[in-house]
Amino acid sequence: MNKIEMMNELTDITLLFDEPLMNFTFTKTGGPVDVLAFPKTKMEIIALVEYCRSHEIPWLVLGNASNLIVRDGGIRGMVIMLEHMKQISVSKNQIVVEAGAKLIDTTYVALEHDLTGFEFACGIPGSIGGAVYMNAGAYGGEIKDVFASVDVLLEDGTIKTFTNEEMAFSYRHSAIQDMHCIVLEATFSLEEGENSVIKSQMAELTELRESKQPLEYPSCGSVFKRPEGHFTGKLIQDAGLQGLKWGGAQISEKHAGFIVNIDHATATDYVELIAHIQQVIKEKFDVVLETEVRIIGEER
Repeated sequence: MNKIEMMNELTDITLLFDEPLMNFTFTKTGGPVDVLAFPKTKMEIIALVEYCRSHEIPWLVLGNASNLIVRDGGIRGMVIMLEHMKQISVSKNQIVVEAGAKLIDTTYVALEHDLTGFEFACGIPGSIGGAVYMNAGAYGGEIKDVFASVDVLLEDGTIKTFTNEEMAFSYRHSAIQDMHCIVLEATFSLEEGENSVIKSQMAELTELRESKQPLEYPSCGSVFKRPEGHFTGKLIQDAGLQGLKWGGAQISEKHAGFIVNIDHATATDYVELIAHIQQVIKEKFDVVLETEVRIIGEER
């Protein structure tokens, strides 16, 4: 990878080389990426993908890096972060949101315009792109419930729009998980509501989240998908694992479904602790815990 050539061709885009991803992930773990790019527009995203394609450089996209673990060896190639792509606009009962906008910010824009349906997401820390990608949800609601369409940049450089039906949403899954693509912006359809009622529900859900989740420590959010017929946190508690420390990582004493970074944990601490939990739960209860968190990158 020729850094000088890349900077000369992508002059308007902020590029960081050999940047530790622990500076960006919610777990505060993760090794270096060869090049980290911060596009500000759709055209800059297209330019990045075209550059990578023509120079045979692997690439991937990170949203808010909230429900993510990057291994300690980091990532080869380019990581595209969309944190500057955060415009939110409202037209009647529809909200159009760029992929890098925070889900929480979007819910407050809905509140400002007396639009209801997005309250469930007021405490989810991810980006819109990531939320659409994984059909994020909480407190009985999911992205699919308010989703209208999404514009996606495909690997060949074309832009395609997917409707709700075409996204084949299911629990923590969407059709675009099976593609190498970039969410550019999404449109959501909401209903008119009463501001005070919306505000009250958001406050109630925020209080519930703050009282039950270990927000005082770095974490990747909910680690595992909910297994059918069970609650993950209770399984971990019943197995006697809550509070277990593994290096600098710990199964949260506040919520057993979370792993928190209490003392300079590494990504390896996280990955090994996740594997240990899965093994114990399988042995004790014959239940397979699937990860909700994405684990990417190379071993050190």
